Amino acid sequence: MEVILGSPRGFCAGVVRAIDIVELSLIKYGSPVYVRHEIVHNPFVVDDLRAKGAIFVDELEEVPDGQMVIFSAHGVPPEVRKEADRRGLRVLDATCPLVTKVHVEAVRFGGKDHTILLVGHRDHPETIGTLGEAPDRTVVVETVEDAEAVQVPDPNKVVVLTQTTLSVDDTSEVVNILRTRFPNVILRNDICYATTNRQMAAKVLAAEADVVLVIGARNSSNCNRLREVVEAAGVRAYLVNGPEEVTKEQVKGAKIVGIVSGASTPESLVEAVVAMLEPSSIVSRKVIDEDVTFVLPKELQGMGADAAGIAGKRVL
Repeated sequence: MEVILGSPRGFCAGVVRAIDIVELSLIKYGSPVYVRHEIVHNPFVVDDLRAKGAIFVDELEEVPDGQMVIFSAHGVPPEVRKEADRRGLRVLDATCPLVTKVHVEAVRFGGKDHTILLVGHRDHPETIGTLGEAPDRTVVVETVEDAEAVQVPDPNKVVVLTQTTLSVDDTSEVVNILRTRFPNVILRNDICYATTNRQMAAKVLAAEADVVLVIGARNSSNCNRLREVVEAAGVRAYLVNGPEEVTKEQVKGAKIVGIVSGASTPESLVEAVVAMLEPSSIVSRKVIDEDVTFVLPKELQGMGADAAGIAGKRVL
């Protein structure tokens, strides 16, 4: 068996920043540090941070007054920020800057009396957060059927925003329908670089491999999209979060196994899957280089994640 590793894979700059915020906060402020929702969608990452002293909660009501709370990389609606301020909670915001950009766009166009058509999964925390910026002017468009049916007050004042972790191909189909229905629409392509790059890598693997293993969590949007991209190319794909989820049936008869991982997947899980497969050879297919980094919140700047020994090589 030969293993082909797709690249880029693994942690994106937004995930690196979010994890560093939690780990550096534990170093600077000590435990406990509360985190609203999973900091990123990967149980391995969450369990590791929990073992270091982070406490994950579903809602702010679980955070004691006056404590520190970190908002996850997916962002939060404005009412959550207001509630944190009202209760005197100390807040560190780990929202990915590319998600924040979408929030800013929602505020901007909502204030101009545009109807915002937000393409995304309505139950995903990122979509919930963006929707909260202009709830009276935003309609979530999840499917092609939604795009064909959505109605707006003024067809000449429509803007399309997107969740950052969507399928590039599926989103294009939805956006094309909206463009046809609303010729004067303002289109903002918000799918992030990391999502796009990893889907490109998945397509390369699908052209060569008999089966592709997508390493990542089942509740990760970008990981699920990678699986769908491979399946759309007519190749078997399985979403597994580690070697314990890989079965002999999944790779039975495969001479070439492709491996790619989502933007919230630690490289150690990829390495563990490769070791379990015991391939005769390992090759890499890199579709593009990534050199994106994001600055830390001002409260943590100057600490230096590398000096703390927690950064490591996270983006491949």
